[in-house]
Amino acid sequence: QVQLRESGGGLVQAGGSLRLSCAASGRSFSRYAMGWFRQAPGKEQEFVAAISWSSGRTYYADSVKGRFTISRDNAKNPVYLQMNGLKPEDTAVYYCAADQCGMSCLPLTGYPYRGQGTQVTVSS
Repeated sequence: QVQLRESGGGLVQAGGSLRLSCAASGRSFSRYAMGWFRQAPGKEQEFVAAISWSSGRTYYADSVKGRFTISRDNAKNPVYLQMNGLKPEDTAVYYCAADQCGMSCLPLTGYPYRGQGTQVTVSS
């Protein structure tokens, strides 16, 4: 079993930046693709970004491309989400997610392991 815990959320003005972190614990954590999802009030959870385990390939939702950067440090906290140029529409609960799909996979769906989420609020 893998447990994920997000941190770094908060309140920021439009145009500002936040950096989310995700810490993993539990069984041996290797060959996991990592992703970030978000859920705004009254909306379904949506994909934000993902990164593969070994090659560092990344993929972003069109709505955040060029503003958000996903990265990972496999030796420490496994994944980060640097969010720049934040907009009010980025307001949501952000969830870290993991999928043990192999060394270089980069799924956009699945991710059976998810954290409890961290709130990001962007004021206009």
